[in-house]
Amino acid sequence: MTGSFALGTSTSGVEVTHISAQGVWLLASDKELFLPYAQFPWFKNAPVEAILNVEEPRRGHFYWPDLDVDLTEEIIEHPERFPLVARAK
Repeated sequence: MTGSFALGTSTSGVEVTHISAQGVWLLASDKELFLPYAQFPWFKNAPVEAILNVEEPRRGHFYWPDLDVDLTEEIIEHPERFPLVARAK
């Protein structure tokens, strides 16, 4: 029997791999992205469950529904291009 799907393919596409005192590590499309709290303050005091609940509605676009945070890969990799940082609640 043959199938039209690839075995071992991830269905989630994005995963939080580490939460540290400095920030959050995200794995997406075999690329590690670091979100330091200085540039991404929404995560600093957020519950772990809310940080782990991340979706990738489109490739390179990440959404944390419990935090109502939308970020793109470009924003994460180049926060200096996006100087307006909202204050964490």
